[in-house]
Amino acid sequence: MKLPLVAKPLVVDGTAKSHELFLAYDEFSLSELEPPLGLQEFVNHGGLLFKIYIVGETIKVVSRFSLPNISGHELSKVDGLFRFPRVSCAAASADEADLDPNIAEHPPRSLLEKLAGELRLRLGLNLFNIDMIREHGTKDVFYVIDINYFPGYGKMPDYEHVFTDFLLSLVQNKFKKKPAVPLEE
Repeated sequence: MKLPLVAKPLVVDGTAKSHELFLAYDEFSLSELEPPLGLQEFVNHGGLLFKIYIVGETIKVVSRFSLPNISGHELSKVDGLFRFPRVSCAAASADEADLDPNIAEHPPRSLLEKLAGELRLRLGLNLFNIDMIREHGTKDVFYVIDINYFPGYGKMPDYEHVFTDFLLSLVQNKFKKKPAVPLEE
């Protein structure tokens, strides 16, 4: 893996710290972190991530502010560890922000439908969310950086209607699968 690395503590003192991130600029700084933790190569992504909510067949995308880009010049001057407390959890929606369209454009619908369908099949889940980023300066290079089963849906637009429709479809599908009982004459 290439530096810098995003370090995401998994559990600290029995408490999940999944929204706290660190950016490790050098190998020495990694020894300052307490395992267990997940490590990912940092990818410049325009400071924006896409939270993709899947509820059955419904897919909703919400843009959130994320870690800022890091230039090669900055990398040469910085070492150590930088802490980002509660990055995605506390981040405000970026959907209404005046952003560069090349950064703010949502991932293609066809990509999201294929990805959601494959994950539904492989994971056996109907309720989950994906955090995805687009590599800065590209149009079609995306990375899935996190998958959450049954995430909080409170920040998803129209979540009440989406959940109601999803639950109704479950009930309707259950009744469609039951064999018809013949009526006695």
